[in-house]
Amino acid sequence: MQTVPISVTAFNEDTLDALKVRDLQGLTYSAPNVSLDDIGTSRGSANFSIRGLGVNSSIPSIDPTVGVFVDGVYLGLNTGVVLDLFDLDSIELLRGPQGLLFGRNTTGGAVLVNTGNPTDEFSYKARVSTESPIESGRGGLNSTVQGTVSGPIIEGVLNGKIGAYYNFDDGYFKNLEDGENHGEAQTQIYRAGLEWFATDRLTLLAKGEYFTSRGDGPSGQNRGIYERDSFDFAIDQDGELDNETIFGTLRADLDVDFGDGTITNILGYRELDSTTIGDIDATNLFLFHSNTELTQEQISNELRYAGTFGKVGITTGLYYFNQDVAYTEVRDLPPLSPLTFYGGGGQDHTVYGVFAQMDYAFTENFTGIFGLRYSSEEKDASITYIRPRMPCSVVDGTCPTSGTNSFIPTENNGFTDSNDWSNVTPKIGFQYFPNENTNLYGNYTRGFRSGGYNFRITAPAAFEAIFPPGAERSFDEETVDSFEIGAKYDSPSGLRLNAAAFLTQISDMQRELNLSDPEAGVLQTIINTADADIMGIELEGSYAVSDTLLLTANIGAIDAEYTSVDFDISSDGLVDGADEALSLPRVPELTYGFGLIHDLDLGSSGVITSRLNFQHRDEFAYTDNNFGWIQEADMLDVNFAWQTPYDGLSVSLYGKNLLDEVQAGGDTQVPFGGPQAGLAPGGQNLANGVNTPFDVYPATGTFSPLKKGSLIGIEVTIQR
Repeated sequence: MQTVPISVTAFNEDTLDALKVRDLQGLTYSAPNVSLDDIGTSRGSANFSIRGLGVNSSIPSIDPTVGVFVDGVYLGLNTGVVLDLFDLDSIELLRGPQGLLFGRNTTGGAVLVNTGNPTDEFSYKARVSTESPIESGRGGLNSTVQGTVSGPIIEGVLNGKIGAYYNFDDGYFKNLEDGENHGEAQTQIYRAGLEWFATDRLTLLAKGEYFTSRGDGPSGQNRGIYERDSFDFAIDQDGELDNETIFGTLRADLDVDFGDGTITNILGYRELDSTTIGDIDATNLFLFHSNTELTQEQISNELRYAGTFGKVGITTGLYYFNQDVAYTEVRDLPPLSPLTFYGGGGQDHTVYGVFAQMDYAFTENFTGIFGLRYSSEEKDASITYIRPRMPCSVVDGTCPTSGTNSFIPTENNGFTDSNDWSNVTPKIGFQYFPNENTNLYGNYTRGFRSGGYNFRITAPAAFEAIFPPGAERSFDEETVDSFEIGAKYDSPSGLRLNAAAFLTQISDMQRELNLSDPEAGVLQTIINTADADIMGIELEGSYAVSDTLLLTANIGAIDAEYTSVDFDISSDGLVDGADEALSLPRVPELTYGFGLIHDLDLGSSGVITSRLNFQHRDEFAYTDNNFGWIQEADMLDVNFAWQTPYDGLSVSLYGKNLLDEVQAGGDTQVPFGGPQAGLAPGGQNLANGVNTPFDVYPATGTFSPLKKGSLIGIEVTIQR
């Protein structure tokens, strides 16, 4: 981490164990300017944001700003990303655009998840844990059993590894409607790996995983009824999630004499099937319920070469990615419509990439970095407007995309369309080592998110006013230019200090405008809305006070503003200074934290390792019109781990979110939960008489899926 010229926070296996990381969301409060939130609409759907670049919707056709790579394979959908993890070797959080050498372009950053490899010596690890809400009257136990066995199958030729994970969550919350636990889930993961040393130069590593999770739907709080600082909610539909995923990778590494280099090929495959049921009105009445079905199949391949020729280091390669996605959404809104809404979308998405980076050592201590990538993306989409219609399924291919709606003859059923985008993205930078303890670096790089399509169109007339039939029906690509300078310092006295300053310039920002809608409950429009600048600083440090005490600290500050606005994001019917004055969504101005790790040697009784971590995150706007927002949070976690005198046996007692902070995955407005005021049906603003772009109501209530509060747990591990 200290020798690379990028801003990165890395966690090895021991640190992840100490932090009790169960999923990627567990690292949200571990690094400056990083939010790895689960949106909560459907369990496991990522809503990640790094340096103020993130999405605020569960629409599966949206390309993520933060790419998640598991064992080198990019995951094409946000769905199923935040589900349980185990047997991890490391996780790395890379801030800033990372499209050059990481397959798909990512404008915000990348999360690299590396699972454990088979070992050449026999080993095993088993772990049992259980945790419970601290506050009485909330939920039940959350228990996990997991284990791995690894070792040689044929000495020096073939190593193998198998693992299994079981989680039984009784539900953290209490549904005030019936007094029952809510948030129940059962998760199972089965994993296997083989590493074959085919020759002295060729190594093949294959990994496979089967994942299944079933449980309740979102624990949605309506903040037009309940206080934001409470865990109170009452819903009449417990909801449901059923998620099944098959994931596999095959990696080949071949050492070659050419440049004393390595040729690497990474083949990846993922198949996902997910269904959900959710109470979107977040009340104890049947006002807005929705269920979805989602399927995805992706395959990718990356072939690259890395070698050194004197002063020149070369990394170059080819990339291919393809995914087929189909999504059906069903809405029942009895107060707004006696008919059920059906619709969604399907998409075939193909990516080709060619990339190269040259590191040239001008001197022994100064290296120039020059990179270039060409990317081509194509999307073929079939969209059915989510409107009252005859029952149909996009997944099953029964939803119409042409003709007119038989229930509403003035409306089209949907459309088919295709578009492609190609880009050349450069990178130029430097790295300088003035002494053996200091690493100075700087770079400029460009990233982009390709344009695309909205699977969740609930206002056909408004959509077709912006994207008329016969014209392109896709929103355009988003471009990010990033400038960064940084320094990394390690002193012999035990001080480590990493600092970075950055400027991100965003053009044609893709946004998911979330508005309350009197016809469809919630309206979400994806459009290129604005240009913006985001600048900030990050500082991470640690100090070894002694051989047994380590102090850590970090701080991140961001200043973000619109430089121009092309669309009415304030929902007042005008494009003016009021739009530019709004806060950018998903941008907390300040994050900071500190922690300590202490080892207490008990002699013949073992060692107790104590870890404390505190992290603060400022409040931030969740929706573009700033009606929705997420309150600030102060997270305090502790862990006491006793390495017993019995070889390989350890016991941990830990607490999470000990300050019992209330957090939500989102804050989406719905026309239920409070007195309707401000905007009348038909979209006329009662205050100024200006027609809005869509027929909307203001924030009368919210759909805000809650996250868990304070927890205490115990864990027992035995390993060899």
